[in-house]
Amino acid sequence: MKILKTLFGCLAGAALTMNVSAQEVQGFVHQRSTDYEWPADQQVLNKLDKWQDQKFGVLFHWGLYSVPGIVESWSICSEDVDWISRKKDLTYNEYKKWYWGLKDSLNPTQFDPAKWADIMQDAGMKYMIFTTKHHDGFCMFDSKYTDFSIANGPFGTDPRKDVARHVFDAFRQKDFMIGCYFSKPDWHCEWFWNPYFATPNRRQNYKKDRHPDWWKNYQEFTYNQMDELMTDYGKFDILWLDGGWVTGDDVNLDKLLTKVRTSTQPGLISVDRTIRGRNENYQTPERSIPETQLNNPWESCITLSNDWGWVPNAPYKSPAKVISLLAEITAKGGCLLLGVGPTPQGTIEEAVSERLHVVGEWLKANGKAIYNTRITPVYNDGNVWFTADKDGKTIYAIYALPDGENLPETIEWTGNIPTGKMKMLKGNKTVKYTGKDGKVKVTLPKGLKNEPVALQFTLKK
Repeated sequence: MKILKTLFGCLAGAALTMNVSAQEVQGFVHQRSTDYEWPADQQVLNKLDKWQDQKFGVLFHWGLYSVPGIVESWSICSEDVDWISRKKDLTYNEYKKWYWGLKDSLNPTQFDPAKWADIMQDAGMKYMIFTTKHHDGFCMFDSKYTDFSIANGPFGTDPRKDVARHVFDAFRQKDFMIGCYFSKPDWHCEWFWNPYFATPNRRQNYKKDRHPDWWKNYQEFTYNQMDELMTDYGKFDILWLDGGWVTGDDVNLDKLLTKVRTSTQPGLISVDRTIRGRNENYQTPERSIPETQLNNPWESCITLSNDWGWVPNAPYKSPAKVISLLAEITAKGGCLLLGVGPTPQGTIEEAVSERLHVVGEWLKANGKAIYNTRITPVYNDGNVWFTADKDGKTIYAIYALPDGENLPETIEWTGNIPTGKMKMLKGNKTVKYTGKDGKVKVTLPKGLKNEPVALQFTLKK
């Protein structure tokens, strides 16, 4: 798609509406910034255009929090909110000591990144983002700037101890676009949460103007780790920075991007989440979907279960739900980044791979309605979502089958009047339809599988 800067520009400040149930909306949620600044670097624009073709990706959260199966690293943040819970029989300091001690328990002996890549490729995913470091500061890569990493625990004697390197390489071999998640805040770093003071909230626990040396040390430490990843860990397409209470300016992101875009990472997409401006190259509404179409690049990051990391006995979304989310997000111009948490042993749960396989089978038959598509002016009517080929001539209608419902005998919508033949993408079957007074009624063949349906047709001029 030629990335247009004006069409639907007025929608850049549109409100978000939640498209997952209330029980799924938990944890700290990053919403979308209120406006968007287009990159000036043509290589970045070209890579964004390629990324917008991919539509479906996976975000892996894996770390210390995976050992007990709790909500990422937030439990060590001393904020009194419902979704941050911890063991009630421990004081806060005792709890932090227990949490930091999990580094001696993370030993993923069944870690097989090639299997991860197989599962996600089978699901029809085209890009990936891996959490190299969450807010707790625990590194899933062998950083030379700290020993607080998986490479310095019980897994340190394993040849796969530099797990991030192996994950990235496994997905590169499958031709995925590669993204590196990195948390700008680091609660383990003494220059962010200094041990001289208590840690009352998620921010640095001191005044920067009173301790400029501490802040400078933190800035240098964070810059060095980002540079380490972008320089020593192969080719990346996306640098996905989390922790919006710390900005890219705080950690010298401009300096880093200038360096790596002219050396190791030309065209690197920078995602300084929720920090509007030059370094948020695409927006990332979390657990939500924009209310209307947006023409600037964006991505909804939504969990497959209720949490980003692995938790035991998690309630996973159905394949139909994932497909419905993907259809809506694509019709509105975005990509879906689906959150999956590997187990403490380093595996992807069978319940996850089973669901993703069903999604992948649907995409094998109907992917033309998703991949490489762009928005079309009439994009929704009820459960029907519309996408278009880049030339705008071929239209796709996706009926997003709600959970627990049966596929209807007919599908109806207003607008997008077809001309000529209409076909189902799956099986290339011609379907009967009528178009009158601006309304379309499609009669589906009998005996179809009870799953979402994608139709292809040409618009009547």
